[in-house]
Amino acid sequence: MLDPRSEIYPTIEYRPIQPSDLEALEKIHLALFPIRYEREFFLNVVNGHGIVSWGAVDTSRSDDRRDEIIGFVTTRMIAAKDSEIEDLFRYNSSRKDLTLVYILTLGVVDSYRNLGIASSLVREVVKYAASISNCRGVYLHVISYNQPAIRFYKKMLFKLVRRLPLFYYIKGQHYDSYLFVYYVNGGRSPCSPLAFVKMLVAKFWTKEDHCNPRWARCQESNTLLSPQTNKRIISGDNTRCHV
Repeated sequence: MLDPRSEIYPTIEYRPIQPSDLEALEKIHLALFPIRYEREFFLNVVNGHGIVSWGAVDTSRSDDRRDEIIGFVTTRMIAAKDSEIEDLFRYNSSRKDLTLVYILTLGVVDSYRNLGIASSLVREVVKYAASISNCRGVYLHVISYNQPAIRFYKKMLFKLVRRLPLFYYIKGQHYDSYLFVYYVNGGRSPCSPLAFVKMLVAKFWTKEDHCNPRWARCQESNTLLSPQTNKRIISGDNTRCHV
């Protein structure tokens, strides 16, 4: 692994995760996350079954592990209408096929931290989302006590749009979740002027929206109207959480 005292920076390359990464992927997830993922999740990742992913490898290594992943991000495409933030896109009611990219997991092994690897992985996700014409954003959850992750996503220009009370349940204790969004392809916060006008027009013409206003507040950095969501129950001894 990388010697943190070394002044020589590694050469990091990014590629899709592949079947040969299965063992390393499982090992890193086990070390980084409090949740214990099923084997099926990892098989879906490495085989690309409903999951799009990227891995980071250190190609400057001289041993036979130069293609072993040292960082990763896994994502899934979700229809906007089936997401927890569907109401943020209701102003564009003429489009029924809008999609979002949801970040499932993001992690970098300890000895390769602070080298910009996580930032590069997230940029790959944003670039991928932007390449899909009907995609309007990338979103994810961050557990409320994970201040490093919160600062990271804010630095990456994600917008904090919602706080979900008691979203996580870990070792007998409830924790809130923050929901972050990065808009692409014209996706906008309902607080932006153009989106707000479109929202008013849509609410005027749609009886359902007229009777059931969806936004209680309009401050991106504060809590919006929180929908009912499925809480996540997490077990395990490691309480570090990156999503």
